[in-house]
Amino acid sequence: MKTLKLLSGFALVATLFTSCYTEVIIDDTDSSISLNQLLNSYELWYVDINQTTGFGETPFLQIAFTVSFRNGTLYANNNLVGIGSQGDGFGIPVGTYDAYNMILDVTHDIDGFQTFDVYQIDNNTIELYNPNNDTSYFLNGYQRSNFDYDFVFYDNIHYFLQEYEAWEKTYTSNVGAFNEFDNENYLQFLAGGNDSTFRSSQDIAIGNVSNIFWDYTGIYGVQDVAGNDYLKTLTLDYDFFDNEYFELNVINDGLIELFHPTSGTYYEFEGRGYIQYMRTASGNSDKSKTSKKRKQKTEKKDNPRINNRS
Repeated sequence: MKTLKLLSGFALVATLFTSCYTEVIIDDTDSSISLNQLLNSYELWYVDINQTTGFGETPFLQIAFTVSFRNGTLYANNNLVGIGSQGDGFGIPVGTYDAYNMILDVTHDIDGFQTFDVYQIDNNTIELYNPNNDTSYFLNGYQRSNFDYDFVFYDNIHYFLQEYEAWEKTYTSNVGAFNEFDNENYLQFLAGGNDSTFRSSQDIAIGNVSNIFWDYTGIYGVQDVAGNDYLKTLTLDYDFFDNEYFELNVINDGLIELFHPTSGTYYEFEGRGYIQYMRTASGNSDKSKTSKKRKQKTEKKDNPRINNRS
């Protein structure tokens, strides 16, 4: 995660998540800018998942936070771990593309061939319309130098918690009263479904996370803190001893701090078993979790875009 913190966050909050778009009518006979030039006019295209229209899904766009078009190779930031540093900020190569006559053809390493009609909405927004599932994705363009990786990280932090197979408790502060949570040594946040399931374990010093015995399964929630984009709260629902409430602070890409206000105790948990969402272009066996995808927070609605392909 690139440590930009508050340098540019507030300036981009309004632009990363716009509420509506007005299409700029482009005369296709105007050859002053080609589709390739348009796609290359910005280094990063943020996938504004909440503006999606239509009831279909294009898997590689549903998982990506950003995509980039670089000399025929498609790059994506699919993970929050390492965002801003992985691939110099572009992420990992995930396929190839061809752009012509406002049509974008993508051959994705896993999802295969996908085709899109491209519409320019304004000077830094494009729409990718997939005629095969009647669904449009809206992408906002940024340069790496003015893209707030940290804001994207913290705004989607529940996905970050899912990017490790387990979180192991590595530190408990001396200050703080004894409490039931002192006995919990591992946490796991599961992707898929409603993205709100966690598991915990009282196992000790397990070398292989696959061998952890999970004592409890419940639901969790991550909430914002008013006035602070970089502090979150985490609630774990333990039926047998009520909810556990924490202030959640990210120390780095693999270490989180949980402050338990009720007892005054600080805990640190270290990520174990990093999950790479999407293999590298070389085909190396990075871990993949196919159930993970970004969820649209807004209500899905019919796509007004008409398939104009002849």
